[in-house]
Amino acid sequence: MTATATATATAPGAGRLGARITAPVRDGLAVAWRNLIALRRVPRLLVFSTVQPLVFVLMFRYVFGGVVGPALPPGVGYVDFLIPGIFVQTAVFGSMNTAIGLATDMQTGLMERFRSLPMARSAVLSGRTTADLARNVFVVALMTAVGFALGFRIHAGVPAFIGGILLVLAFGFAMSWIFAVVGMAVGDPETAQAAAFPVLAPLVFASSAFVPVSTMPGGLQAFADHQPVSKTAEAVRILVLGGPATTAVWEALAWDAGIVAVFAPLGVWLYRRAV
Repeated sequence: MTATATATATAPGAGRLGARITAPVRDGLAVAWRNLIALRRVPRLLVFSTVQPLVFVLMFRYVFGGVVGPALPPGVGYVDFLIPGIFVQTAVFGSMNTAIGLATDMQTGLMERFRSLPMARSAVLSGRTTADLARNVFVVALMTAVGFALGFRIHAGVPAFIGGILLVLAFGFAMSWIFAVVGMAVGDPETAQAAAFPVLAPLVFASSAFVPVSTMPGGLQAFADHQPVSKTAEAVRILVLGGPATTAVWEALAWDAGIVAVFAPLGVWLYRRAV
């Protein structure tokens, strides 16, 4: 009798705990699906999201390849050096869509509609970042095919290459939280796009994504050596080309965890203030 009463008393509490855990996940996936449907209905958004990385691949491969090639280690072709950096650059530039999408939702009043629904407050932000992660999967897959067409090859085996791709996607997801904060802070899509570029440009172009850090001036080398784009690009490059990758991978993952730990709570706080 006592055991039955205890089970009856604890079961509703356990159910409520499970609901508190699963409800935000379910709500976030619903918002992510809503954002992915928007891509299907406006396919030109996805088209132009893929054109930019293609331009970068072709431009750097054929315009700068002859200049950068001699600075690379012996036996490493520029296309093999470049494509991992392009993967990271694609993920970073793709995360800017998070800022623009959230700012658009704020401007159109959609945030207020979400606020009136019985859903987790974190779902709007987690759904947006998850949808952008799914879009990055498609774009990175396309960049992989383009890279192979241009002569890119895997040197360390398929499992290591898949690990590198997962590292790129994790970094893109983390960067989406930075731009979620940007979008929530400015609340206007045009301003969000303008505000995102000063963040993107130093991180992407002052990094090892396209050129070896050793070719940069001394002061710039210090910055390029210790920023997340370089750490991720180096980790992915090692996984593709071969070599001891444990330290580089853990450094890249530490950046991802740190970015999410700082910017995810900040984004939720800004969302609560905005609505």
